[in-house]
Amino acid sequence: MAERGGGLLVAGTTSDAGKSVVTAGICRWLVRKGVKVAPFKAQNMSLNSFVTREGAEIGRAQAMQAAAARVEPSALMNPVLLKPGSDRSSQVVLLGKPVGELSARGYFGGSGGSSPGKTQYAGRQEQLLGTVTDCLEELRRTHDAVICEGAGSPAEINLRRTDIVNMGIARAARLPVVVVGDIDRGGVFASFFGTTALLSGEDQAHIAGYLVNKFRGDVTLLEPGLEMLRDLTGRPTLGVLPFAHGLGIDEEDGLRVSLRGAVRESVVAPPHGADVLRVAVCAVPLMSNFTDVDALAAEPGVVVRFVDRAEELADADLVVVPGTRGTVRALAWLRERGLAAAIARRAAEGRPVLGICGGFQLLGERIEDDVESKAGTVEGLGLLPVRVRFAHDKTLARPVGEALGERVEGYEIHHGVAEILGGDEAFISDDKGHSLDGCRTGSVWGTHWHGSLESDGFRRAFLRRVAEAAGRAFVPAPDTSFAALREEQLDRLGDLIEEHADTDALLRLIEDGVPSGLPFVPPGAPRVPSPSPALHEGAISA
Repeated sequence: MAERGGGLLVAGTTSDAGKSVVTAGICRWLVRKGVKVAPFKAQNMSLNSFVTREGAEIGRAQAMQAAAARVEPSALMNPVLLKPGSDRSSQVVLLGKPVGELSARGYFGGSGGSSPGKTQYAGRQEQLLGTVTDCLEELRRTHDAVICEGAGSPAEINLRRTDIVNMGIARAARLPVVVVGDIDRGGVFASFFGTTALLSGEDQAHIAGYLVNKFRGDVTLLEPGLEMLRDLTGRPTLGVLPFAHGLGIDEEDGLRVSLRGAVRESVVAPPHGADVLRVAVCAVPLMSNFTDVDALAAEPGVVVRFVDRAEELADADLVVVPGTRGTVRALAWLRERGLAAAIARRAAEGRPVLGICGGFQLLGERIEDDVESKAGTVEGLGLLPVRVRFAHDKTLARPVGEALGERVEGYEIHHGVAEILGGDEAFISDDKGHSLDGCRTGSVWGTHWHGSLESDGFRRAFLRRVAEAAGRAFVPAPDTSFAALREEQLDRLGDLIEEHADTDALLRLIEDGVPSGLPFVPPGAPRVPSPSPALHEGAISA
């Protein structure tokens, strides 16, 4: 490939069309061919994030895509991350560090305000556009190819003027675009045609083809429609990817899961011992890093489901209170739904409870929050001897320690600082036995560390403790490797691309860029100037 690496943008007809997994699949296919490839998403909105080794926070989907590409994740791969704190505001993370909490109107430059304010806004956005394009160019300088992921839909014509994550970045970096559509939802042909026909001629010139995702059945039955689509748009369909069951890869946002009773699916295997273990995850508002429970779901005989009613905890052997971007809000939600009382009863009965990050914080005695919710002092559930004070500076770290005699790795993303006032033991210690994080009281555990359950030895030791407390004849399988299972899943994504996509055509697009002579599909949108130095509000639904 050329000195300046090639590139491709994977857009989608809707949110959740499959952009993240297709991007990961292309990355894995390319790296298996010996191509040095990196993922990129200019702007992401997700509560599911990750910390790189240099201490930068990025979207977890981009970290997953980096793993698919077999490269170390970097802030360059996701220069702008928005972490919603409500329906109308988000924390802005720039190059891995939080830079402020802004409303959608303030962030995206809504109407109103004085001219000086608008001038300041324009200057800020020009700087941000420069940062995003610089990151992409740096990746293209150091890699053979960069596979970019769009956000939402590129045909949100009311927002096109301020877009840099879809057609804006495609035009700025002269990238060909492949549009992914989820046929499982229905209406995929209308979605492909409508997405193209609503773009301006300048934007349409970058739309190089389509990928059908999640197809079930005989592909020959689809071919007449694909031929008509080509006749209508002048663009080929570059693959029909079959529906793949059990892909336990990192999604951008757990809020899209239909939570009531939803089972977190990974591997399907019988229990190693006589019993299964049932894990209930409280589907708290603004749930973050719900992928923490994927390692539990990967264990044969462990069934993980999300719940939002107190009665759904009755048969659970372990209740997990996950991370959240709104600790105080989640605490109120648990109380309103009777879940708080049910969790307290479990603790009194010696039945296991695990709190992670925000879930750990709300299990404590008291929360002082003048940062996230600005609620002041709030009483926690009182199940752990912990007092939490929210700091303005965010903790971002990749710590290593020991727990239950096993090595543990994790990552920290939190404003809350925990003061531990007692307990039966620390959750995680250093090699000299000094406490590093969290604590246990009876059958209630709490830690700030995301990802700790991905450490195989510790996960097995923890599940043995849970099974003992729950009275279950559950035995963890001795050879389950979460890292190996993740690699298998990423290889499956690469296989989907290699076996069901026109890889020769994809490679030509990556190497040669935007094809010439692509026809205009009427009616199109009003002409849009070259990429505006502003942001795309559609990425809020990334």
